[in-house]
Amino acid sequence: MKLILAILITAMLCITNTITAQNKTVTATVVNITSNTGKVVFALYDKTNFRLKSIQSANAIIEEGVSTVTFKNVNEGEYAIICYHDKNGNNKMDFKQNGMPLENYGASNNNMTFGPPKFEDAKFRVTDTNVSLEIRF
Repeated sequence: MKLILAILITAMLCITNTITAQNKTVTATVVNITSNTGKVVFALYDKTNFRLKSIQSANAIIEEGVSTVTFKNVNEGEYAIICYHDKNGNNKMDFKQNGMPLENYGASNNNMTFGPPKFEDAKFRVTDTNVSLEIRF
């Protein structure tokens, strides 16, 4: 009887750990958008696919200079978010002929230097709790 009880408890703990290790959310909010025109496009990356193909992406409307998205079902690991203000709604970031961006952009951790964001500067960790980030352009 004790053996059966021990097996059941172990199985329940394994199932509980599996359930709680998944389904984390990452909420990203841009707080300093200069106009409510257009939308903000957010992309969630891991190190392997950074700036190539997002794991998840989402668009969000802008209200009073603020835009928020929530990425759901994010597994534990290291991630980075890049977002930009798609002012004209053409679903791409626009650049000048010299390669400088015409639309504002930002990345998690707000470490913006000349050139595109780097994963090491923008990375954050998802563990056993939901994550909330504030991004500035």
